[in-house]
Amino acid sequence: MIRTTLLIALLATLVRPCVAASDALPRKTLQECIEIAIRQQPLLASSAASVEAARERVWESAAAYLPQVGGSFAVNRRHASAGSLTGSSSLGSRSQTFNFYSSGVSLSQVLFDFGQNLALIHRSQALVNAADADAATQHDAVVFRVEEAYFGLLTAYRLRDVAEETVAQSQRHLDVAQGRFDVGYAARIEVTQAQVQLANAELSQVTARNNVDLGRETLRNAMGLVVPLDFDIVDVLEEPIRPIAEKDAVALAEKNRPELRSAMAQEEAASEQISAIQKDYFPKLSGNGAYNWTGSDFPLTDSWNVGATVNISVFNGGLTTAQVGEAKANLSKLQADRESLRQNITLEVRQATLNLHQAAESLRVANKGLQQARENLELAEGRYSTGVGSMIELTDAQTSLSNAEANRVQSLANYRTTLAALERATAHPFVRE
Repeated sequence: MIRTTLLIALLATLVRPCVAASDALPRKTLQECIEIAIRQQPLLASSAASVEAARERVWESAAAYLPQVGGSFAVNRRHASAGSLTGSSSLGSRSQTFNFYSSGVSLSQVLFDFGQNLALIHRSQALVNAADADAATQHDAVVFRVEEAYFGLLTAYRLRDVAEETVAQSQRHLDVAQGRFDVGYAARIEVTQAQVQLANAELSQVTARNNVDLGRETLRNAMGLVVPLDFDIVDVLEEPIRPIAEKDAVALAEKNRPELRSAMAQEEAASEQISAIQKDYFPKLSGNGAYNWTGSDFPLTDSWNVGATVNISVFNGGLTTAQVGEAKANLSKLQADRESLRQNITLEVRQATLNLHQAAESLRVANKGLQQARENLELAEGRYSTGVGSMIELTDAQTSLSNAEANRVQSLANYRTTLAALERATAHPFVRE
C-alpha cells in the first residue's frame, strides 16, 4: 500500500504544469527590429552623412566650369604727390593727403581645358557611388548585428526555460527522495544527492536569467536605442531548414556584395583622376573681364577691360609625369585589392555554406539526442519510483536531459545565426525571405 501511494505521488509530481505565458509586453518580429535599427543606429546616420558629403564634392568639382564673379570696394587714406602716382616727374613733387576710392566687379570663365574639369566631375561622381556602396556595407553589418543579437536573446530565453524546468524537476525528485526517506525506503544520501542536484540547477538558473538581461542589452545596443527595451521578440528558432547550394551563394555574393561595387567605383574614380592629371600637359583657355571705378572724389572714374588668357606648362620639373605615374600605380593597387576582395568573399561564402550544412546536421543529431534523453529520464523515474533504480541514476538522467535540451537550443540558434552569416556574406536576405 505504501509503495502504491509513493508511485501515485511520484507520477503526480512529475506531471509538468501548463502555465500560460504572460503577454505583458508587445512582441516585435526580426524585421521590425531591423527597421528600428535602420532608423536609430548612429552608424547608419554617419554613413548617410558621408554619402551626402561625397555628393557635395561633385558640385565642388562642377563649380570650376561655371562663371566666377567677384566684387570689391576699398577706401584708402593716401599721402603722395601727383608725380609719384603717375610715375612722372614733370607733374611736381609736392605731396598731399587725400582719400582714394576703388571698386569694381570681375568675371572669369574657363573656356576650354581639354576636359580636365569634366574628368574631375566624373571622378567625384564615381566616389559618390563608392560612398553609396560603403553605406550599403555598413547597413548590412548593422542588420547582421541585429540578427545575431536577436537570435542570441532567443537562445537566452530558451536556455532560461530549460534551467527553470531543470529546477522544477530537481525539486520534484527531491520531494520524492524525501518521501521515500521518511517512510524508510531510501537512505539519507539519496536526499542529499537530490539537494545537491537542486542547488546546482538553481545556480544554473541564476546564470540563465542574467544571460537574458545581457541579451536584451545586446539587442538594444545593436538597434541603436538609448533606453531599455519596452518590448519582447517573436521566437523564430523553429522555422524549417532550407537547403542552399554553394554555387548559387557564390553567384549571389559576386552580384550583390556592396564591397565589390565600392571597389569598382574607386577604380573608376582613379581612372578619371589619371585622365584629369594628364590634361595638365595641354593648354587652358579662360576669358576674363572687369569693370572698375576709381578716384579721390566722387563721381569716380570708370574703366573696363575684357580679355582671354592661355596658360600652358612648359616645364615643371617632371611634376605632372610623376603625378600620372603615382595615379596609375594607385589604380593598379585598387585592381589588385578588388581581386583579393573577390577571393576573400568567395572564401567567406563557402565557409558560411559549409557551416550552415554542419549546423543543419548538428540540429538533426540534437533532436535525436533530446528524444533519447527524454526516454532515458522516463525510464529512470519509473525505476526509482519502484525502488529498482538509484538517485544517482535518476540524477544522471536528469543531467543528460538538461544537456540535451541545451544542445538543441544551441543547435537551433547556431543554425539561424549561421544562416544570417550567409546572408551577410551574399548580401541576400535569406533570414527574412
